[in-house]
Amino acid sequence: MSYGDPNNPYGAPQGQQQPQQGYGYPQQQGQAPGYGYPQAPPVGQSAYGATAPMATMPGSVSAARVMLWVIVGLQVLGVALFAFSAVAIDKAKDDAAFEQFADYPTGVLWGFAVFALAWLVWAAFLATKFTSGGNGTRVTILVFGVITAVLGLYPFTLVGIVHLVLGILIAVFVGNSKGKAWFNRPRY
Repeated sequence: MSYGDPNNPYGAPQGQQQPQQGYGYPQQQGQAPGYGYPQAPPVGQSAYGATAPMATMPGSVSAARVMLWVIVGLQVLGVALFAFSAVAIDKAKDDAAFEQFADYPTGVLWGFAVFALAWLVWAAFLATKFTSGGNGTRVTILVFGVITAVLGLYPFTLVGIVHLVLGILIAVFVGNSKGKAWFNRPRY
């Protein structure tokens, strides 16, 4: 094999003949000597410079979508619990044995039920947008995760621990580099 052979994997790149270094002269810094394996293209790019679309959703992004569906399920339970509690307190106002609950405002419970229903709808909408949404959807999901985590701390501290953990994980999984690459991928 000669140095000018185009099929020689150890030769100089085509069209770029490097000047030969003389014996005893130091090598110039920053130049690859031309030996070894060629460099791989950056992740997500083909050898010809075009970006390749992501075929499958990364695992962490898929996990964030599953966590949103878990929040939807928890919100269904919350809506049912708040509505059942409001109806039960309204019925208990007539019974003398449950007078202590008669002073509790049922409007607050109905308000929590409506809030939980709105949160359920928002989480379900965001969970369906993972395959078609762009960077704006990613930012919205990230904000949803942060607000969910904050609401998990206060005012729903006792029952909000699960929401706290899920909100933090959703924000982390969607906000990392894999989430950014997924939502910024080209769509053909």
